[in-house]
Order: sequence, then C-alpha cells, then structure tokens
Amino acid sequence: MGVNLRGRSFLKLLDFTPAEIRYLLDLSRNFKDLKRTHTPHRYLEGKNIVLLFEKTSTRTRCSFEVAGHDLGLGVTYLDPGSSQMGKKESIADTARVLGRMFDGIEYRGFSQELVQELADYSGVPVWNGLTDQFHPTQMLADMLTIEEKLGRLKGVKFTYMGDARNNMGNSLMVACAKMGLHFTACAPKELFPEEWLVEECKKLAAESGGSVTLTEDVKEGTKDADVIYTDIWVSMGEPDEVWETRIRLLKDYQVNAAVMANAKPEAIFMHCLPSFHDTNTTIGAKIAEKFGITEMEVTNEVFESKQSVVFDEAENRMHTIKAIIYATLC
Repeated sequence: MGVNLRGRSFLKLLDFTPAEIRYLLDLSRNFKDLKRTHTPHRYLEGKNIVLLFEKTSTRTRCSFEVAGHDLGLGVTYLDPGSSQMGKKESIADTARVLGRMFDGIEYRGFSQELVQELADYSGVPVWNGLTDQFHPTQMLADMLTIEEKLGRLKGVKFTYMGDARNNMGNSLMVACAKMGLHFTACAPKELFPEEWLVEECKKLAAESGGSVTLTEDVKEGTKDADVIYTDIWVSMGEPDEVWETRIRLLKDYQVNAAVMANAKPEAIFMHCLPSFHDTNTTIGAKIAEKFGITEMEVTNEVFESKQSVVFDEAENRMHTIKAIIYATLC
C-alpha cells in the first residue's frame, strides 16, 4: 500500500510511521537529483504558502523559500512584527484567516502548542520549522545526510552531545528510534531528556531494531560511534544568564579531537548550525571575553575537518523541506 500524506501537517516525527519517513527521505533524494540536474519541477504552480517566523533563521527560511519557488509556489514571509498573531488576534482566528488565503503554513517559534493550534484551526497543512520542543524538518535533513555518507540508517551508532532536553536532543532521539539507529544522549543528568519521551522512544526503538541510551560518561558515550552530533549550548530565546550555568555543565561535553578519535575512524561530525566554533560572531566574541572560552560546543579543528558534514546537512534542509511541502500539498 502506497504512502499518501496529502493534507497532513508535519509537526513532529512522533506523528509519522517509519514507512512514511522513508517515503519522505526517498522523495527528498529525488528532488535533490532534479535540483542538481537543473530539471524544472514546478509541480505546485498556482498554490501559495505563508512562512510565520517568531524566531529568526537562515537555513529554515531560505530552505522554505527556495523549495517553494522551485515548486512554483507563491511564498509570503511574515516576521514577528508583520502579523497580529497572538497580539490583537488569537491563534485560532489567525489560523482560520490564513487557511482561507494559503494552501500551507510554516511556523517557526517557541510553542509546540501554538503550531498544533494552527494545524487544528487552519484547515491546511502546517509545517513545524522549529519549536522549543521539536525540530522535525531538521531531522529529515539529518537522516538523509547520514544515509548519504554512511550508506545506511539501521544499526548506525549515533551520539548526541550537549543539552539533550532541547528540541534537537528530543527530535534526534525520536528520529533515531523510529529509523533503527542506536541513539546515545551523552550529557550531564540535569540535561537528560524528559522521562516520558525517553520511555516512548525506547518502545519505538524496540520495534525498529534500534536502542536508546543515556550516559554522563563521554568516553563510554562516544566509543565507536558512527555519528557525533552536537548543538549550541544556549538556544535562541533563553536568557543570557543561562550561559554561565550551561558552560559549567557542558564544558566537558565539547566535541574535540579526543572525542572524534574515540569514535570510529570513518565517523562523521554533524551540527544543525549555527555553531560557536570560533570567535567570529558577536556572541562568540562576547562569550570569549566574559568566560575565556574561544570554542564552545565544538572545536574549530573538528568543525573544519574532513569528518565534518555540516554544510551537506545544511543543503539537505532545502531538499527535505521540498519533499515535505510537495507530499502534503500535491
């Protein structure tokens, strides 16, 4: 039986079966081939989508805009100051207005409940470009990149280092559990994922042939890993006061040459970006001046190494988002 996602919203990977995720990955690969051979694929000509951004972004916005234009869509971007959503107009009312004008809605912001409400009331597919709890579009790009680089998903030993409670830690655990990877969260206990999600993912992993492990031990957690993944230590929207605590908790979980040497020789390094691997950013320079740290979640040596696939991963955002839009609107 074929997979049909027409009319579905894409809010979190927990809502999708492994077969549906596989369909989206295969579709992404097809779109990537079309893009690279300059083959026109304006399959959704005449349709329109709107992008709602409460959190700014480089990759998410550009991926949705280029994907939309390649598919022939009209694309409208609304930044935090360009809409009355949640201010003068309720989320439900905004959703019903936008659903009358657009064929699909992307939301990037803070609340998972908000993106769910948009989906409940709009009557059109809604795509989660990131919330504080989940980042599902990034997951497809990550799974596609792993498969391209390692030739498989099932059985891959995947280690995530850092704040394992954030949207990336949560989402990667779900994606790995769904697709049969062996997921390890390598983090201090204070930053382990919520227990309910860990238990849910352990059940999913048992069905897929994968596994879920939580450890504070860096050597144990990264031993013979196929993939080492990390993210920034403080997420957008968190107060500056968090930096001191987060640096104290995570300084021993930095991805460096020793970590990569403990993984398999052919291991790849992944990061969803942006990354603080040097002081060439305003925040990087500020943290270096205040705390004396010039490299945070990953060293520049690893970030710029041959094992780093972060820019392949970033490109794949465009191809996988294109697949999501097409599959839910076609």
